[in-house]
Amino acid sequence: MSYVKPADFVRSMVDAGESKAFLATRDTLVRSYMAGAILALAAAFAVTVTVRTGEPLLGALLFPVGFCLLYLMGFDLLTGVFTLVPLALLDKRRGMTVGRMFRNWGLVFVGNLAGALTVAVMMAIVVTYGFSVPPDEIGQRLAEIGHERTLGYAEHGAAGMLTLFIRAVLCNWMVSTGVVGAMMSKSLGGKVIAMWMPIMLFFYMGFEHSIVNMFLFPSGLMLGGDFNLADYMIWNEIPTVVGNLVGGLTFVGLALYVTHGRTRPAFEPETPAPRAQADRTEDADPTA
Repeated sequence: MSYVKPADFVRSMVDAGESKAFLATRDTLVRSYMAGAILALAAAFAVTVTVRTGEPLLGALLFPVGFCLLYLMGFDLLTGVFTLVPLALLDKRRGMTVGRMFRNWGLVFVGNLAGALTVAVMMAIVVTYGFSVPPDEIGQRLAEIGHERTLGYAEHGAAGMLTLFIRAVLCNWMVSTGVVGAMMSKSLGGKVIAMWMPIMLFFYMGFEHSIVNMFLFPSGLMLGGDFNLADYMIWNEIPTVVGNLVGGLTFVGLALYVTHGRTRPAFEPETPAPRAQADRTEDADPTA
């Protein structure tokens, strides 16, 4: 059977977290750069489909193609390592430390950001013919997204910040479920199906993904969006990163590890009470 049982894929999660934590700096940066770039291309594709068809569901249905490709090629997103790497620390894998975990997170963040920014510049060139004409309808939509999902939250103050944070938590609950989904099957088709469903859900629901936003908001700034870098960092990226960490680690990594990684026995065999043992010893003593 191609299905992998929870106890087995949770073990694979811990193994994957350990492997990523000990990966060389060069490899970590290359893999995270490519992941950020591919996910950004998928986001650009989904926005293009939505604008040209007028159907957001179709864009969400097709967006997971990028996510599936990058994970099948062994690339890393910050949202995924938020969930997997801490498990190696909890499992007390040899040589695993808090410092090594933060090193991995920092390198993946930098790589994802560089990859997403590369595609943001490329797409800005595409939709403006090298900045020689105003943005086309796709570029205009990218600029609008940046405004809606920064100043749109800011208009509501603390309630807007709470909403942003919860959307980020829900996002990585789904995205990390997709990461784990790739470990639930031994077949290519099974992996893709298990990844596709939660990723489609997060994108259509408008949840906040820190790496997708590394593409959307810089694109919006380059294309004339009515917001600035401080708006993006304060009213989107920083709260989104924190929410993604909480959502993936709490609702996926820890939840699975606690119940399938470290489980208590179904029952503990009863041991005779000390007095009962003594009584049996006296009964068996032929000199008594």
